[in-house]
Amino acid sequence: MRTNSMPRITVSLTLQVCLCASLVGLAACGKGKEAQKEPAKEPAKEAQKEAQKEAQKEAKMVQEPAKEAAKDQVEVFSWWTGAGEQEGLDAMIADFKAKNPTIEFINAAVSGGAGTNAKAILANRLQAGNPPDSYQRHAGLELADDIKAGKVEDLTKLFEAQGWKDKLPKGLLDAITIDGKIYSVPVNIHRANLIWFVPKTLKALGIAGPPKTWKEFLTQAQAIKAKGKTALAIGPTWTQKHLLETVLLGELGPDKYTGLWTGKTDWKSAEVTAALDTFNKVLAASDIKSSAADWQPAADRVIDGAAVYTVMGDWLDGYLGRAKKLTFKTDYDVAASPGSSGVYDFLSDSFTLPIGAKHRAAAEKWLTECGSVQGQDLFNPQKGSIPARTDADKAKYQNYLATALKDWQDPATKIVGSLTHGVVANNAFGSEIDTALGIFVQKRDPAAFGAAIAKAYADTK
Repeated sequence: MRTNSMPRITVSLTLQVCLCASLVGLAACGKGKEAQKEPAKEPAKEAQKEAQKEAQKEAKMVQEPAKEAAKDQVEVFSWWTGAGEQEGLDAMIADFKAKNPTIEFINAAVSGGAGTNAKAILANRLQAGNPPDSYQRHAGLELADDIKAGKVEDLTKLFEAQGWKDKLPKGLLDAITIDGKIYSVPVNIHRANLIWFVPKTLKALGIAGPPKTWKEFLTQAQAIKAKGKTALAIGPTWTQKHLLETVLLGELGPDKYTGLWTGKTDWKSAEVTAALDTFNKVLAASDIKSSAADWQPAADRVIDGAAVYTVMGDWLDGYLGRAKKLTFKTDYDVAASPGSSGVYDFLSDSFTLPIGAKHRAAAEKWLTECGSVQGQDLFNPQKGSIPARTDADKAKYQNYLATALKDWQDPATKIVGSLTHGVVANNAFGSEIDTALGIFVQKRDPAAFGAAIAKAYADTK
C-alpha cells in the first residue's frame, strides 16, 4: 500500500506548484485584485489526509496478530527407540500425560548404538546452549563431565522432597552421588554380565549347558564351529566393548576388575595381559568380520540358530519376551557370563535437569514421574529391567526379571559397575578405551592394548 500512496502526494503537490507558478505569473502581468489572490490550499490538505489514511490502513494490515500463550511442554532426550525400550518409555509417557494433561510431551529420542548416536547430538546441543528439558545419562561417572562443566542442576532437594533417598539401594545412591550431591534420577537397574542362548540349539549340538568359564566357552566354540555354526554373535563397537568388560570380569574376578577403574589393578600386568589375550580368542570365535548392525540383530542370529550365544545386558529380555513374544526358558534362556556367577555388573538409566532448561517446572514433573513407583513399574517390565526403587511391586516382575530382582537384593551378591554403560569410567577415559579397542580389533596385540589403556587412565583420571 505504501508504494501507491506516495505517488498521490507527489502528483497533488506537483499540481499545486504548477498552479502557484501560473498565478504568480498572472499577478506580475496584471494589476487586478483577483490576480493578486493566493491560490487555495485545499488540494494539498486533501492529499495529506489521503496519505495519512493510506498509511494507517497499511499499518493495520501489516500489524502482527496477538500471539497465543505458548502451551506448556517438556522435551525429553533419550536413546530409547528399540523394541522393548520404546514400549517401556511409551508406557511411562502415557502415565505422565494422564497426570499432566496440560503439558505437551516431546519425545526427542535418537536411535542407534546404545546411546552413542544420541550422546553425540546431545553434546552439540549442550555446547550450543540449547539443552532439552531433560536428558538421559547412565548413572555414575558418565555424568561427571556435565557436572564439571556446569550443565546440570543439583537435584538433592528434589530427592529430599520426594523421599527417594530411603527408597534406593545404597550402592546405587553412591553411584549417582558426586561430591555429596545428586544430579540425576535413576529409573531402573540393568545387569550387563549375561550370556543368552536357545536351549534347543544347545541340545541339538550336544552341549549340556552354557559355559561357566571363558576357557570352557573356547572349548565349546571349537565344537560349534565344526558343526557349521558361529559360537558368538556380536554387534557394533559398543557391543565389543561390552564383551570386553565381561571377559575382564570373568577372568580377573570382581575385586581386580574394580581395581582397573580405581588404579589398584595394573593394566600392564601379566594377569591383565592374559585376560586381554582371552578376549582376543573370544573375538576370533565370534562373527566380528560380519558383525550385526546392533544388539537386536545380533540376538536375532541366536534365535534363528545361525549363532549359539550372544553376550548382552538384560534389556535383551525385553526385546525377546515382550517385542518378539518368545517364552523364557523355552524359546530363550540366560546365564551369568562366563566366570561371573554371583556377581551383578550393574548399570542404571537416569534423567537430569539441565541448567537453562526452557520448561524447568515441567521437567521437574517428568523427573518425579521417573522416580515414582508407578512410573518405574510401568517402564521396567517392558524395558527388561528391574526398578531402581526397593518398594516397587515385585509381582510385576516375572520370569527372568524375578530372578534379576532376587539377585540384586541378595546380600551375598557382589556388585560391580559397568564400563560400557557409564558407571566406572568418565567420558574421556571411556573414549580413549574406544580408540584403543578399535586399534586392538585390527592389530590384535593384547600387551599394546593394555599399555594404551594404562596410559589413557593416567591421562584422564
